[in-house]
Amino acid sequence: MIQLENIRKTYKMGEIEVHALDGISLVISQGEALAIVGPSGSGKSTLMNIIGCLDTPTSGNYILNGREVSRLSKNELAEARNTQIGFIFQSYNLLPRQTALENVELPLIYRGLPGKIRREYAVAALEMVGLTGRLHHRPTELSGGQQQRVAIARALVGDSPVILADEPTGNLDSASGREVMNVLTKLHSQGKTLVLITHDPNVAKLCERQVRIIDGRLETGGAN
Repeated sequence: MIQLENIRKTYKMGEIEVHALDGISLVISQGEALAIVGPSGSGKSTLMNIIGCLDTPTSGNYILNGREVSRLSKNELAEARNTQIGFIFQSYNLLPRQTALENVELPLIYRGLPGKIRREYAVAALEMVGLTGRLHHRPTELSGGQQQRVAIARALVGDSPVILADEPTGNLDSASGREVMNVLTKLHSQGKTLVLITHDPNVAKLCERQVRIIDGRLETGGAN
């Protein structure tokens, strides 16, 4: 499903080069649950952005579902993000003036689906995360855990094979965090590939495999 080969990412800050990723090789199999762990500044977010096709590496190869990402056009990259990867962010990234239902419909709007079909899919996704009674609530009317479940429903609605979650429990209390992880664990059991970026060992241990990144390098093996 995901294969990274000797990925390097270098940023220039004036005359200084910062090596955010330094030769990352990692294989993630279809249906796997993988936690990428490491402290702040270790390169986790940069790696997430590359896996999610939000950024491109300075060098190295990234193969997503059989396609070499560096060879994709901007439109093809956008399509890959929309159809292959469902994103869940620590800060939820919900539109504050839109209802839960409208937020979940967004990825389907980009796919050009008719309104009736979008709504049916969005209602079904919100039902999967236990929010049938909150369809028309805006983010300010929802708890943190409920907002994150809306974000999970948005990641699910397009039936993307990969769910990429960046610190999904980082802004939640322990009870809400467990609630969100229960939803993600259930989705993985249904066949989704789950890639979880976290600094929390209690969250990471819920995944089948863990790799640790330090100073832009993997401390543990990336091959599956």
